[in-house]
Parts: sequence; structure tokens; C-alpha cells
Amino acid sequence: MWSAKEIQSQLAIINGQEAPDIVIENATYLHSIFKKWVQGNIWIQGNRIVYVGERMPAMLEGTECVNASEKKIVPGYIEPHVHPFQLYNPETFADYASRRGTTTFLSDNLLLFTMLDKQSAFTFIDQLNELPFSFYWWARVDSQTVLQNEKELFNPEDIAQWMERPDVLMTGELTGWPRLLQGDQSMMRSVAKSKRLRKKVEGHFPGASERTLARMKLLGADGDHEAMTVEEVERRLQQGYATTLRYSSIRPDLPDLLKGIVEKEWDVFDHLMMTTDGSTPSFYREGVMDQCIQIALDAGVPPIDAYQMASYNVARYYDITDLHSVIATGRFATLNFLENEHNPVPTDVLSKGKWMLRDSQSTAAFEAVDWDALPIFELPYELTDEDFSFPSSLGIQMVNDVITKIYESNLDLTSPTIISSDECYLMLVDKNGKWRVNTLLKGFANNLQGFASSYSNTGDILLIGQDWQEMKRAFNEMKRMGGGMALAENGKIIETLPLAVAGGLSSQPMEVIIEEELAMKKALGERGYAHGDAVYTLLFLQSVHLPHVRITPVGVVHVLKNELLIPKIER
Repeated sequence: MWSAKEIQSQLAIINGQEAPDIVIENATYLHSIFKKWVQGNIWIQGNRIVYVGERMPAMLEGTECVNASEKKIVPGYIEPHVHPFQLYNPETFADYASRRGTTTFLSDNLLLFTMLDKQSAFTFIDQLNELPFSFYWWARVDSQTVLQNEKELFNPEDIAQWMERPDVLMTGELTGWPRLLQGDQSMMRSVAKSKRLRKKVEGHFPGASERTLARMKLLGADGDHEAMTVEEVERRLQQGYATTLRYSSIRPDLPDLLKGIVEKEWDVFDHLMMTTDGSTPSFYREGVMDQCIQIALDAGVPPIDAYQMASYNVARYYDITDLHSVIATGRFATLNFLENEHNPVPTDVLSKGKWMLRDSQSTAAFEAVDWDALPIFELPYELTDEDFSFPSSLGIQMVNDVITKIYESNLDLTSPTIISSDECYLMLVDKNGKWRVNTLLKGFANNLQGFASSYSNTGDILLIGQDWQEMKRAFNEMKRMGGGMALAENGKIIETLPLAVAGGLSSQPMEVIIEEELAMKKALGERGYAHGDAVYTLLFLQSVHLPHVRITPVGVVHVLKNELLIPKIER
């Protein structure tokens, strides 16, 4: 972590032979182990705290001295469950989040695992490590959809090479847990490997019964973030799970969960964490983990417990307290300066020895990633009239943003337009142009002529609309942009959201992405989308970890029955 030369320099500071880079004087800081506010001085060299205590350095030549007598200092916040590919990318998300004090991220590797070979993915991660943030990763063991090459892609040997990286702390999340329960040998091998390497295994068990939770615990699951009621929190804690409470754009459960825990007077906050679970960009206008801490404070959680749920509890669970979440010698110099403990929005942020925020003003953005490492988005085909054939009257009906059910349509499926209906044509087209899946989608919109998106669970193309020609027009615009979302109507392109990085991510700052997302959601809302989060709807149309019917690369499937309802069509 630190070279011998760096450590010798750090020791020389303690011995009074060299001056530190930064000294935080008269600090009142949260000591995570004592769980109380402590006073002292903090010496920093490079990205490391070299001393915390009453003393001042013998040498101060060239040292930046910061008087913190009017502030409270807490460890930098940790987001323990990040999907850093929700239109934004890991770099832009981390830069944005850091300005509100969230500087450490435990991130989903699904996109990197499926789009890149291992060496390219690891090079990408190494570039991220050059930034003044702390990135840690998951090792996925399933795709959360149905792929023809699932077993080949998610093989134990490749997954093990991810697990062996020191910055991979977690296996999962286990969206495909029913397969594990049924004895899937590949998943069993991966989970067993994870346990041998002492990596945590994260479940994905929405609505799970006590029996299911017990069985999954025996199979190796350590934690879960899917509790939606206080009773479900209790069930997980009783079974010995590390329990992460969620506040996301589709599951904003945190206020009710914490209110219930406080009312029940459970002394369990040392065993809880919080997450925003990869929300879409506009959800973060009010902050990241600082938003969760404020909710905890508003619910009556004691301030120290609220801060520890977003820092020390996470670091302790993942065994990284030697680096994070303890303001003490040897740790990363990652600190949030607060006006007081009742306001978690920092006035100053220091991340690995670099200032992100000074006197409430952001410093310059940090950039390190070569986005050319990701594949260029190119569609080697055109859509033809033959692609717009719909073989079955069975379709997908939306119950809410992400839950669906099967229905049967009475529409004339040979008509190129749908008039006065909340039904749309729905297509999933292979990004390589080899196959397509055609069905219907009810409850998405009632006046949507053509919409195309390269943002999807698999990176294949989603088309939704009530006019075949406008669906084709939207497709052509999305292709021309080099990926993204496009909405077409009456011969014109009405709205776009460019995703120039591999057709699924934006390279723009979060502030720009937020405005683009809101504009697209507004346009869809004006055309009948009435659910909470259209971006998550697009992502989860293919996700078989949710009931009941999904469009996947093999066709339309009934999840619970494991039944193929409409097969794919070769192009």
C-alpha cells in the first residue's frame, strides 16, 4: 500500500525530522472505536494520516495548517452497494458524490465483467485507483437475465480471478440465488471459493421467508439489502445477516425502516448499514450517503450511530478499518468537516489527502480513465419492415416501475400503428443484429410513437412504441448518436439522451446527466409514462430476478415457471 520510502518519510515526521503536508489543528473528531467525540491534532502526509493526538509536529515548514476549532470531523462516507453504470459512470459518480462527502464505493462489476476481457477490465479499475477516491468491487456470479452463453461467461475460473484481487471485497449480489438453492454447481464453486478467500457474499432476497433466509445463510450468504419492512429487517438480523437499509429511486424504504426501529427501541445500529442502491442520476440531487445520514437523524437515530452506519459499520464488516473510517494513525486521510453533527453535508472534504471541497466550494474535477478502453458502440445493421412482425398476442403488462405480469392483447398485430391504447410494441434487438424478440408492453405509455434505447441490462437494443416507422426513426437516431436514448414523433426527433461510452454510459458530468435524464423522463411522462422511474423500467425489463415475465436474449420468459413464452427470432 505504501512504499518503504513513503513509510520512512512518515516516520521522519513523527521523529521531528520532516514536516507533514497538512495539519488539522484543534480538531473535534468522531473516534469510531470509542464512539465519542475526541479532540486533538491530525497530521497528514500524502494520502495517509501519520499521527492523531495532542501533539503538534516539531517541523511545520511548508505545511498547510487548518484550524478546525469551529467544525466537527467525521470519517468519509462509504456507499456499500453501488451500481455505478446508471447512465453515469464510476468516475463521474465518484467525483459528484465526493463533493457531498461520499468518497469510498463498493461497486458492481457486472458491466465490466460482461463487456471486457479480464485484463482490460483490470486496467480500467487500475485507472480508477489513480483518482483520490477509494473503489472496491463485487464479483458477480450471474447475469440477472437469461443469456445463451451464461455458463460460458460466468464460469468459476474467471470469477475466481476477480475474487483474488484485493480490491474485490464481495461476491454477488446473488440475483440468481434460486439456482444456488437448486444446487447449481458453478455457483456453488464460486461461493465456496469466496468463503475460502474470506470475501463477503451478498444476497438479493426480496420478500424472502424465514425458511429461505435460513437456507441461503447455510449456503454462504452473509448479508442482504432487500428488507422492505421492519419485520423483514428483524428477520434478517435474527438469522445473523449483515443488513443494509435502502433508500433508492425505486425503493425509498429507509425513513420508514428507521422510524420503526427507533419506535421498537432496538439497539441494533452497530449492525446496520445504508445504501442508495445504484439510483438513477436525478435521485442524487439531494446527496448520496449524506442524504441517508440526514434521514437517520430525522428518524431519531443518535448522531454517532447515524454516521457509523455510513462509514465504520461498513469498514468493519468488510474488514478494511485498517484503511478506512477510523480517524487514527495509518489510515487514509479521508475526512468530512461539518458545521455540526446534525448536518451531514460537509463544508470541506479531504479524500486520500486531496481537497474535494474547501469552504463549500468544489475543487477542480479529477480525471484518470481512458474511456476508449470500452468497446465502441456500433450497430452493423439496419432495421427493415420484416423486423416488425409480432408472432404472439401474449405480452408484458407493467404492475409498477419494475414488476410485471403476463397479459393477452386483442390488438391487430399486423397494423403498423396503435391508436388510443396504453399498449405499445416492444422489441429487443441483438446489438450484433443476429436476433430479435418481439412482443407487447402494456402500461408503459399511451401516446408514444417511437422510442429506442441502447441502455439495457445486456447492452442490446430496446424499442418501444405505437408506430413502426417512428420506432425505426428513433432507432436510426440512437445509432447515429453512437448510443443512448431517442424519442421520435411525427417525423421528428423530440428528445435524446446521448450515451457515448459503449452506448450505455455518459461521459458528461453528473450535473449534465441529471438534466438530460429529467428531460427524457419529462418527455416520456407527457406521453403516458406514469410510474416512478423510467430508466429503471428499461433496465429491469430483462431482469429475471424479479417477477413475473421478462424479455431476454432467448425470448420472453415466465420467470417463476421457467417457461419460454415467445422465442427469439433469428434475423
